[in-house]
Amino acid sequence: MKIAVLSGKGGTGKTMVSVNLATVAAPSVYVDCDVEEPNGHLYLKPENVEREAVEVLIPRSNPDKCNGCTECVRFCRFNALAYTLDRLKVFPEMCHSCGGCKVICPQKAITEFPRTVGYVESGQSGDIKIHTGIMNIGEVAGIPIIDRLSEKIPEAGNVFVDCPPGSSCSVMESIKDADFCVLVSEPTVFGAHNLNMVAELVRTFEKPFGVILNKDIGGERNPSEEYCLKNNIDIIGRIPFDRKLGLLSSEARIAVAEDSHFKKLFSEILDNIKEAAQ
Repeated sequence: MKIAVLSGKGGTGKTMVSVNLATVAAPSVYVDCDVEEPNGHLYLKPENVEREAVEVLIPRSNPDKCNGCTECVRFCRFNALAYTLDRLKVFPEMCHSCGGCKVICPQKAITEFPRTVGYVESGQSGDIKIHTGIMNIGEVAGIPIIDRLSEKIPEAGNVFVDCPPGSSCSVMESIKDADFCVLVSEPTVFGAHNLNMVAELVRTFEKPFGVILNKDIGGERNPSEEYCLKNNIDIIGRIPFDRKLGLLSSEARIAVAEDSHFKKLFSEILDNIKEAAQ
């Protein structure tokens, strides 16, 4: 089963939940699609890591063939092309590598060349296979890297996809093949607002989902819990506001491997996910 772990904002505990679930479910696969700031590897500490570059194709114009018709400029909806000083100017960071400019050019003046936008690192930590996406600084979109990560996800087994925070295109790309989505939220008004945002996203994709309430303080008002109850959303787990858990996470240690109490807690959450996904 492919389980995507999301959050409407950063700092809710999404990666902490992902790595602990992957550990109690081992043998498993952990895929870090938070390519702008991947940190699951800090917890899992993979060995025998192999790195491969992720490339996209960027247009290049031949000035000897280009007659300045600007058909390609009018075609590009991402404003990655401009014709100035009798020459076609390409803005690589804005290009989405669709290849349309090459196809539409009447003079066949456009060719394409590869440009590295990031990397995928693959390694092993015990019974967990780890794939991490890393986007180069300055890039505006991590979708090519997430697509490459998706190619590495096996058809069977326990797979945990650690998604980017928010509800951007990168998040959509991360959940497209998921069998179940886990939304991690915290007990604040801001947390509830962002939970609503990401809940609408998974509904749009018609994905089954449930919510984990992290940093839960029993007996205190929890806006995220109130949102779930009001909208008939399953709460599949509650992780208490716990100083020890916070300390372990701050030191990039996996709680379920250090404490039997946390192992029991996350094992129960995993059972709840499997039951909700049926």
